[in-house]
Amino acid sequence: MSPIIKRNVTGLIKLSLCGLAIVIGFYPLSLAQAQNGVREKFGAWDYRCETVAGEQGQQCLLAQTVQAEDRANSSLGVVILRPKGAKDGIFRVVAPLSVFLINGVSLKIDQVDIGRNAFFRCFPTGCLSDATLDEKLIEQLIKGKVATLVIYLSPFEGNRHLVKLTGLREGYDKLR
Repeated sequence: MSPIIKRNVTGLIKLSLCGLAIVIGFYPLSLAQAQNGVREKFGAWDYRCETVAGEQGQQCLLAQTVQAEDRANSSLGVVILRPKGAKDGIFRVVAPLSVFLINGVSLKIDQVDIGRNAFFRCFPTGCLSDATLDEKLIEQLIKGKVATLVIYLSPFEGNRHLVKLTGLREGYDKLR
């Protein structure tokens, strides 16, 4: 696994639980619900906030739903969040339940291979893959134009999803 996408297991569990509550609680993948809860738009990114049960204040995140290039019925949710008190953020991919879990999700930024990350859990809303969003990765994303995420529906059938990175700098600055 690429050192860029390395994980700190203990920290990841804490970040994931907080982020999971947020994603399951209010990140819709359907277009009809997508306008609910959006506070601002930063380019291609929706800026959303929600009060998490048991927490004071709100947790905010950036979200984007993207369709596969060659398959209209394959979409991904992409979420960027910074849990309170955490040094690094989380780059989360929410894939459909039909995803082939073993291959994980691969990430390229402007056609430069960044690495591959595993799916760690599935819920009725989809399967989750979290990568630690350290300074190096966020800088690569902010400077990039397009991120390509590839998920697999079978061992050899990869679906490319293009994530527009316009507005990410402004949106991420607001999350800080």
